[in-house]
Parts: sequence; structure tokens; C-alpha cells
Amino acid sequence: MPFRSQLFSSFFLGGFECSTHRRADGQRLDLIAGTRHDTLAAQDYRQAAEHGIRTIRDGVRWHLVEAQPGQYEWSSLLPLLRAAEAAGSQVIWDLCHYGWPDHIDIWSPNFVEGFAAYAAAFARLHLDETGRPPLICPVNEIAFFAWAGGDMAIMNPGSTGQADALKRQLVRAALAGTAAVRAAVPGSRAFAIDPVIHIAPRPYADPEIARTYTASQYDGWDMLTGRREPELGGSPEAVDAIGVNFYWNNQWLFPDAARPADAGPDWRPSRDALSVYDPRWRPLRDMLAEVHARYQCPLFVAETSIEGAARPSWLRYVSEEVRAAIQAGVPVEGICLYPILSHLGWDDDRYCPNGLFELEARGGQRIVDAPLAAELARQQALFQAMPAAPRAISAQALRG
Repeated sequence: MPFRSQLFSSFFLGGFECSTHRRADGQRLDLIAGTRHDTLAAQDYRQAAEHGIRTIRDGVRWHLVEAQPGQYEWSSLLPLLRAAEAAGSQVIWDLCHYGWPDHIDIWSPNFVEGFAAYAAAFARLHLDETGRPPLICPVNEIAFFAWAGGDMAIMNPGSTGQADALKRQLVRAALAGTAAVRAAVPGSRAFAIDPVIHIAPRPYADPEIARTYTASQYDGWDMLTGRREPELGGSPEAVDAIGVNFYWNNQWLFPDAARPADAGPDWRPSRDALSVYDPRWRPLRDMLAEVHARYQCPLFVAETSIEGAARPSWLRYVSEEVRAAIQAGVPVEGICLYPILSHLGWDDDRYCPNGLFELEARGGQRIVDAPLAAELARQQALFQAMPAAPRAISAQALRG
């Protein structure tokens, strides 16, 4: 029997960038609108399917759905939901991809309660529209979100020194949202998605500090699964599968590059990313095995990409590492090209050519990056040719 994903309709997934946060300058982003995915969703889903990608990551824009407290207006979501149905696409819906309605204070109990109510309303809508329970990522990248918004103030809520507090609040919301979705529509599945990282100390640096920073990647998952701060309500049953995000710059040297003498007030530490050829680089297969050993649940690579001409070689590297992990018994259930559609940068509108599809559309079709498409087809064939490896998938992951 050929190898196939036990969780998804296709082993290779595609993700549409759907960030909705407010930047440090207060401007709200809406990448679904910025890439015109909101108006080209039908073509986007069909085009992904033409490349063998039948499972998609996409987003519900909470700030548009609940612009007025307790009132849900779904016109921003229904075209995407119906386009996915028409294309036969399976979708994992991010319910909070860094953004929330302006009338909610993220630090208040209302954030948790409001998120749970909104999540349940979405689940009921999904069932009404499709006849099926939804697949959700309740809160995207809890650990990264807490660092960026709670420590570095580069996105909402614009805080410093509050990463742990924000992490706990996001975990409370994710747990409440998951419980509300499952109560509203039994059989719904919830995925916990965050980056995996590796930080290597410079020769003069304290290696213990680098190890501590690296270990922080597990904080969100540990809280969700009850390994850490069980009073938050986490448990292994709260997570059906873990999504690991892995980009070319997820491994770097500590400490960050020094602040230059002429740095202005907007200066941020720059990170020296490790090269995949550096002996300090940690193979992705080992990182996947470590995550699985820690949580004993199915995994998938929920985001991976690189910009420019390196796109095919990066996909080749990730695919080879995932195959090695699978052959070693790690239940990796998919690889998501994220983003599948190139987009403009968060801070400066710089074009980021990192997708299978370019932003420009001609005749209703996005322009395809031909080298990446060829490598994707090659990798799909290689995975298809693999024997079906025995993989332990938990009952909760397959329910529904």
C-alpha cells in the first residue's frame, strides 16, 4: 500500500498567509485582502488542487467577523468557505492569527470568553455550510506571538516583559476555544502550531542561556498539554496534532549581533542565522523526533518556505528530513508550503517571493514558480513511492 497521510486529504498542504495583527505603528494588517485571496479564493483553491494540494491552511478574520461585540457577521469568511467546498479542499482554519477585535482587551477575561463564543459560532457555521466538523488552529503560534507582542512590542498588544503573561492568556483562550468548538460540534479537531528552533552559542557565550532560550519553544505546547502550569486547564486531549513551523532562519547564533553605535530608536537585534551546512545546524529530523518524544501525538510541518531561487532546494531539504523522520518511526502527517502564495512584507510592503504562486494573477490564474512546482511534483512522487509505514496515531487525533 502506498504512503499517505492519515490526517489530511493530501500529504502536501498549502497555507495562505492570513495575519491580522496591528503593527507597532498601530496599522492593522489583513494579508488575505492584501494578496486578493479574499476575491480570488475560488481560483486559488482550484489552482492548489491542480498541483495535488487538497489540504489548505487559511484564516478566519475575527476582527471582521465580530466588529460589534457579540454580533457575528460572516461575509468575510463565507466566500472562502464556499470556494473551498466547491474545490473539494480540506481546510484547517486559524481562528486567531495574531489579531482580534478592537473592542476586546486581550488582558481581560473577556478575551478568553469572547474567543470561546466566537469559536463555537464558527464551528456551528462550518457544520451548517459543510455538514462536517471543522479542523481548527485556535490561536496561531502562541510562543512566537507572546515573544513578538509580549516582549518585543513589534505587534499587538505592544508590550515588553510580558511574554509569559501573554502566553498564559493565549493558552487560556486556545483551551476555551477548543472546548467550545468541540461542545458545539463533536468531532472537531484542534491543532497546536508553533515554530521549532535551535539556538547555538557563540564561542564566548554561556551555552546554558542558549539552551534555555531554545527550550522556550515548548512553553505553549507544554501549557496546552498540561505538562506545565496545569492550573491553566491543559491536557494531552486538548491537542489532536502538533504543527511545527520551520523556516531557513529558525536556527541562529546567541547572542544576537551587537547594537551599532549609530543605531536609531527603531533598531532591533539582528540574528545571524545558521547555515544548513554549519556543523552547529540541527537536522530537522532530530527536531521532529524530539517533539514527538515529548508529546506522543501526530505531527505535521505546518509552515516552511524560503525566498527566491532557493525555494526548490529548501523544499528538497525539508522533504528529505521528513522522510528520514518517518522512516525512524515519527508520525509526520504532512508538509505545508507556507505561504503557498507570495505576499508583501509585514512592515515595509517588500515583495516576498516565497510561494508556489506569485502574487500576480493573469487570466484568473496566479503565476506559478516553475522550479518549485517541478520540485513539488518530484517530492510528491517520492512520498507516494514510500511504503506505508506503521505510525501510531492517537484515537483522539482520528476521532470524528
